[in-house]
Amino acid sequence: MSNSAKAEAVLALHRFGMGPRPGSIAAVGTDPRGALIAELDRPLALAAAATLPSSAKAFRTVADANARRTARAKQAQQQAKRQQMAAVPAMAEDQTQAQAQTQIQGQAQGQSEAKDAAEMAAKRAAEAIPDPGRPIYLQEAKLRTEAALAADIGFAERLVWFWSNHFCVSANKIQSMSGAYEREVIRANVLGRFVDLLQAAEGHPAMLFYLDNLESMGANSTAGINRSRGLNENFAREIMELHTLGVRTGYTQDDVISFANVLTGWTLVPPGADPQHGGEFTFNPRLHEPGGQTVLGKRYEQEDVEQGRAVLRDLAAHPATATHVVTKLARHFVADEPPPALVEQMAKAFRNTEGDLKQVAIAMVSSDEAWRGPPSKLKRPGEWVVGMVRATGITQVDPVRYTGGQDLLGEGLWRPSAPKGYPDDEASWIDGVGRRLDVANYFAERVTGITDPQAIIDNVFASEISPEVKQAVGRAESRQQALALLFMSADFQRR
Repeated sequence: MSNSAKAEAVLALHRFGMGPRPGSIAAVGTDPRGALIAELDRPLALAAAATLPSSAKAFRTVADANARRTARAKQAQQQAKRQQMAAVPAMAEDQTQAQAQTQIQGQAQGQSEAKDAAEMAAKRAAEAIPDPGRPIYLQEAKLRTEAALAADIGFAERLVWFWSNHFCVSANKIQSMSGAYEREVIRANVLGRFVDLLQAAEGHPAMLFYLDNLESMGANSTAGINRSRGLNENFAREIMELHTLGVRTGYTQDDVISFANVLTGWTLVPPGADPQHGGEFTFNPRLHEPGGQTVLGKRYEQEDVEQGRAVLRDLAAHPATATHVVTKLARHFVADEPPPALVEQMAKAFRNTEGDLKQVAIAMVSSDEAWRGPPSKLKRPGEWVVGMVRATGITQVDPVRYTGGQDLLGEGLWRPSAPKGYPDDEASWIDGVGRRLDVANYFAERVTGITDPQAIIDNVFASEISPEVKQAVGRAESRQQALALLFMSADFQRR
């Protein structure tokens, strides 16, 4: 393979994949664009996903554990109260006033101590039932990360990561469902039509929970009249502003309110109400605002869940949606300020194929505009960490250590601080590069006995490393220092 072919293969692996790993240069070959496109034809299912619960099952499991924890705590408090009552001595009729007062004070102190003891007993009783949400989250994290490590190139996995961040939920709010949501919604639809991905994301219980739509109710709905509760606009606003049209694209506050009314009734089955289907999506007509609604100048007269689905279909087909989502896609893969010609080519592919996301991805990697710029875009922490691990050939991770590292770097897995997801520009991440040094040093210390930095340069990167980095690695005082210098180099940090 010529040097220019090697350089283009390494660029393909960095810019569009998960970074070079042993054997990946050969997997890309002399046709990197063709190799990227070919990877989109391979199955995206996770091999061990069958061992994990569905999102609804995970939700029920956590809800059941919480209910048992509450019951155990109440039992412990009741038992402590009975013991307290049995230990309180009766007052003698012939006590003096001073003696009675002393006894009352002693009883008050005893009651305070008994209350503290009861609370402690309740806490211990509750903690005796472990929280299943954390283990489920870690199992999901392990499968997701190992899929990225095992991929020959990782282009399809990067697309999963991008769309998962675009349609983000947060494990801080719905931990039990966060991984299953990505499997059921993103991974299942990432190479299909945008409208199907949109419908799946907005109709998923994790999204409804995250964006506070569970109890949003129309003012004139049965529940709204009976309970004097109102509308929550969060869900409708984020769909229009973040997931489809983008900000300042012509919709008004009235459109948001109308769309929020359309989405009333989109909720989930309470786990306590149905032990078999709790946590699944349901449409509750008692919450739904009756009558037609006008959104973006179009009237929607449906009276059930189809009203919301009709609006989502029109939002998916709106020209502003094509521009918004492909600009984000190009920004993620190519440059903070993506070439306008590239954005237009991708938007045209989106419009011409009715939002076929596979064809949009193909249009991106087929465009010369996507390859011309130098590798100057700073990788997000998650990409950098996976790229670092891939270079060593490691294919399995400790999910506790991995997710802890992601938290330290400010990109906790499935934990964005806001519905807009994690940012994709250098300014948002450059201040955290110092923390990457700590992670690089720690990882280098762990792998120094099994990883040769020169082998990474020669074999994994096919010597496509800058002369300055090669020199620094060669002059390092130890293998650990050489690895840390390599991991912190621009060749690892940028794409």
